[in-house]
Amino acid sequence: MKPILSNNYFVNFNEDAYLKLNAYLASNKTSKIFILVDENTNQYCLPTLLESLETTSEIEIIEIESGEENKNLDTCTGVWHALTELGADRKSLLINLGGGVITDLGGFVASCFKRGIKFINIPTTLLSMVDASVGGKTGVDLGVLKNQIGLFSDPEMVLIDPRYLETVTEREIRSGLAEIIKYGLTYDVKLWNKIRKFNKLSISNISTLIHRSIEIKNEVVTEDPKEHGLRKILNYGHTLGHAIESYFLESENKEKLTHGEAIAIGMITEAFLSEKQLNFPADKLASIKNKLLEIYGITTIEPDDYTAIIELLIHDKKNVSGQVNFVLLSDFEKFKFDCNVNKSLLIEALDYYNK
Repeated sequence: MKPILSNNYFVNFNEDAYLKLNAYLASNKTSKIFILVDENTNQYCLPTLLESLETTSEIEIIEIESGEENKNLDTCTGVWHALTELGADRKSLLINLGGGVITDLGGFVASCFKRGIKFINIPTTLLSMVDASVGGKTGVDLGVLKNQIGLFSDPEMVLIDPRYLETVTEREIRSGLAEIIKYGLTYDVKLWNKIRKFNKLSISNISTLIHRSIEIKNEVVTEDPKEHGLRKILNYGHTLGHAIESYFLESENKEKLTHGEAIAIGMITEAFLSEKQLNFPADKLASIKNKLLEIYGITTIEPDDYTAIIELLIHDKKNVSGQVNFVLLSDFEKFKFDCNVNKSLLIEALDYYNK
């Protein structure tokens, strides 16, 4: 697959990606290489990477616990201490091998350590491949509030190797698919039409969508790197979706949702809001709801949950002057930014999802 240029770095694919990585290591004076992993990527992905690396630099492995609940400043502090104790300096390189938690947190850690060391991202989940691989966003959560602390910082390169998808669960594959669906609804309906025709989800048919999905994300973020305009379309489904994800994360009596499961609910409810406020076609609303429920099933959201979910919206990082802003659709590939929605309509949207 053809490499994708994003700002000042390339997203490289398959075996060619390792050739580019080794060429980079040969031409750059790296004092020491650190590889950030979690317990899963340490066991299932690290051997593949180490077999492909060609370098004389010393390599150290730093492991953190997996899971969104560990994407916080305490974990960052632990990694900063590990880097310090293992002798990292400003010429060190951090390779982030994992899903979105690893690449988001690892990029943030690298960007702050000694005022910035270089880092490379190797996403191992579908979600991190099609979403976190481009855009330069790094950061961590503040309690259950997602991505409240962070900065924009570009890696040296990104490596996409679909073989890593064989190490994750089907549930994680579905989670990443939600971001591809978002690209299809907002930017390239051909992606959505392909997904609608899938009788069964598999790594082979989803892999064909990865390159185009990264192209779309890259086209959007290179035109609008700091989210002043077009980049806002990437928030479709994420305003209510993030609030629902946070609510289920902090509730002791709720099973945690994957990011994609929450965003799927967000896309259904925000498509409903789109129909109410922008006359999004009713038949297309129904097609979104039917297909997403087919893929993700139904999550029970009790009416007693509504108030807490809606209150979490006030912490959304896209808000301005306390006003919650939505991206809504008037049709596939046609969108409007900064839409205001009243509380009663939000309740209707959650009711619509539950019916």
